[in-house]
Amino acid sequence: MFGFKFVKFQPSDYVLKVKNGKVVREGVGLSFNYYAPTTSVVVVPVSSIDVPFMFEEITHDYQTVTVQGQLTYRIVDYRKTTQILNYTYNLKKNTYLSDDPGKLAQRVINIAKVLTKRQLEQLPLREAIQSSERLAQSITLEIGKSTEIEKLGIELMGLSILAIVPNKETLRALEAQAREEILRSADDALYERRNASIQQERRVKENELNTEIAVETKKKQIRETQLDAERSVKQKQNEMKEEQLSFDTALEEKKQELIELTVANKRAEADAKAYELLAVMNSLQGVSPNVLQALTNVGMNPDKLIAIAFQELAVNAGKIGQLNITPDLLQGIMAGSGNGTGAARGAGGR
Repeated sequence: MFGFKFVKFQPSDYVLKVKNGKVVREGVGLSFNYYAPTTSVVVVPVSSIDVPFMFEEITHDYQTVTVQGQLTYRIVDYRKTTQILNYTYNLKKNTYLSDDPGKLAQRVINIAKVLTKRQLEQLPLREAIQSSERLAQSITLEIGKSTEIEKLGIELMGLSILAIVPNKETLRALEAQAREEILRSADDALYERRNASIQQERRVKENELNTEIAVETKKKQIRETQLDAERSVKQKQNEMKEEQLSFDTALEEKKQELIELTVANKRAEADAKAYELLAVMNSLQGVSPNVLQALTNVGMNPDKLIAIAFQELAVNAGKIGQLNITPDLLQGIMAGSGNGTGAARGAGGR
């Protein structure tokens, strides 16, 4: 058809066909015929867009830092986006008629920059340069709640902060300070190791001393137990000795009592015999000696008779001229009462 042209778009493009100021057709990857004098085409990218950024901000302690990162977004409401920005496409030159599509990325970066500035103003330098991940998470949450992002019809898919770097002079100062702190930490670690070694050695010595004290205490307890046992044994022995002494004393007292009783009995017996003898002597006063001799010889043992005979011989020795004593007589006297009679007979024969 005269004046009409055909155009075909990629699946990564969302296309709006506008005729006489009205959208007559829209969709992803469209292809259609159009009449250039009366038709306009709006093309919006469907895929996500990666936008790197780098800007400088001031920390809470007035130190300048450079923030480097990248954000990713995509257009989710094409009508809102095309109402705010011009995405009209020049089909002849295959390019946009304005630079608005590039401004969308810058607007997203500006939003991220404002939020980053607000966060860094509350952090000192040392904390700021170590807060990349925490800062990225916080900014992502705030952008997700931003009304400006919603009005632009876009969705933030991700934001990462690669580095927060101070200027060179500050960085060298931080490096020097960090180096001193590292050296100081190394010295402290060495001191702590030495101190720990000393403490460990002290604990070992204390344990050894406590062990020796425990051993000595145990030995002391054993010695005290032995001494108590010895004292108990000695006490038992002393008690036994005292009991034995008491028993011996009681026995000696009993013996003494028996001796005294025996002596008393013998004394009483002697007194009785003396009294009896006294009575006999009193009854024999005035009796002739020859009569007493004769009474004594009555029923006397032959040996005693022989002894009396020898006594008579001795008394009358001056009147005897010669006396012969045979061996039989002597043998009979030595033999005892059994042979006494025979001995007497032998003497009478002479």
